[in-house]
Amino acid sequence: MKLNPFRVDPAHPFQLVKFLSISTLVLILASSSLMSVFMTNYAKRALLKKNTAFAQLLAENLNHQIYRRFTLPVVLGFGRVELKRKDQYERLEQVIESTIHSFHVRELRIFDEQSEVAYSTNANQIGNTDMGGTEVREAIEKGERSFVLQNNLNVWDVVFAFDLQPGDVVLRTVHPLRAERDLRFRDQPGPLLGVLEFTQDITSDYETVLHLQRLIILTTFLGSAALYALIFFLIRKADRVLDERLRDKERLEKELQQNEKLASMGRMVASIAHEIRNPLGIIRSSAELLLKREKAQGGGNAGILEAIFHESKRLSQTVNDFLDYARPRQPSLEDVDLEKVVRHAVGFLTQEGQEHGVMVESTLPPGYMVQGDRDLLYRGFYNLISNAIQACDGGGQVSIAPVCKDGQAAVLIRDTGPGFDAKQLERYIEPFFTTKEKGTGLGLAITNSIFQIHGAELTLRNGKNGGAEALVVFSEPC
Repeated sequence: MKLNPFRVDPAHPFQLVKFLSISTLVLILASSSLMSVFMTNYAKRALLKKNTAFAQLLAENLNHQIYRRFTLPVVLGFGRVELKRKDQYERLEQVIESTIHSFHVRELRIFDEQSEVAYSTNANQIGNTDMGGTEVREAIEKGERSFVLQNNLNVWDVVFAFDLQPGDVVLRTVHPLRAERDLRFRDQPGPLLGVLEFTQDITSDYETVLHLQRLIILTTFLGSAALYALIFFLIRKADRVLDERLRDKERLEKELQQNEKLASMGRMVASIAHEIRNPLGIIRSSAELLLKREKAQGGGNAGILEAIFHESKRLSQTVNDFLDYARPRQPSLEDVDLEKVVRHAVGFLTQEGQEHGVMVESTLPPGYMVQGDRDLLYRGFYNLISNAIQACDGGGQVSIAPVCKDGQAAVLIRDTGPGFDAKQLERYIEPFFTTKEKGTGLGLAITNSIFQIHGAELTLRNGKNGGAEALVVFSEPC
């Protein structure tokens, strides 16, 4: 089934928020990129406008200086301008160099009316007629000046080149070189003397614009990434909290259904067990009395009476288990030393351990105190230790040790038996579930209810190195 991001899944209500957060991130990055491009282009236009105005001023100053300091004196002194003469060429060179000094001019050329290079800062270009181009011809024919930005950078250089080389970005200026009019005819252009062309290195200014562009992109990206990370973190955290609450809700609903089922079953079991216990007690006491008489008289029915007595005793214990589970006793809280309780239980189970070839060892320290009912806690640990001994039938070891679980005092009972069936692990504490042939399935259920009414939690699990583990975590701190 195709996922629809606009359809809210009850199990994952933040799915739409995640989709919107990603969409918002993409939108922010796209809009920020467009904004950075707009701002960069605006900065480039401003840079070009500033450098164009500066180049125009420089061209007009060159026109003035060449006319006043070179053309007029040469015409007055020699009658005409002949740049092929060394003295005139050197005089023009001095005027130009003094004017363009410290203005980042890379090359300067003066073309005559036939587009031939009459002067150049590169002497090898003098006399060349192919260097003018369209701009020079238009300046000669129409008297128009032009400004051309020559950019030798590619896209990758603009993004990744952090150290531009001199001459990467050049502004080429073509300006008509004219004679200056006197004040009476100042508004009319003077006669054309030639065309002035020069190039200026504006790489440093252009690099400043590129740094601004990168700074805008980087700031936008980092800000968007931080905003998205914050939103994503909050959504993930809210999703986890909601998921935990949903799991808790499902668990509580399951426990509620189980408790309702067990409550109705408990009432039925308590009613039946109560009706059975009285006649069963009469059968048990009568069988015990007849058994004593038969043994005293040496009769042959002693075996049958003994079987009746033991089976009625076992059945009486089963009935008591039903009643204990159906009507759990409320604990009388007092300070209980678990070391004494466990030691007492181990002492009574020593013989059972010897029969199964199992060694039981407790390392609980004296004064391991909790709040609870001594008798009920004794019964709970007795059942756990007895189960561990029975699981090690044929030899093994049972250890009882203190542990600290999430800052709370706990007791860990570990055996070296075959362990629990992993597929049935959650069912071991369910009532009437048993893996024993003659078990009622109430032992661990009663034990779990005992610890629950003490505010403790019983966890059954398999050990990392084999065997089974029963962990009882109390509410008291370690």
